Amino acid sequence: MEWYLIGIGGALLTTFGFVPQIIKMHRTKSARDISPVTLLQFSAGTILWALYGYHIGDAIIISANVISFITLVAAIILYNSYSRK
Repeated sequence: MEWYLIGIGGALLTTFGFVPQIIKMHRTKSARDISPVTLLQFSAGTILWALYGYHIGDAIIISANVISFITLVAAIILYNSYSRK
């Protein structure tokens, strides 16, 4: 079995895990059910994973976590925008 395909599959699923939440916040214009602690915790985790990926030279880990972090930044921006209303 090609284990890197398993890694890519897992990376894709977790990388875009917050996209449905971002879509929901954008559609409802609300961040009422969103935990800011979760967003910050996952953001810190993705940064650490990306650094680890850089350390071991794993492009899948690096790219998945950089993209995840960018997605989480979008979620944090929406959270800040909609939680003030």
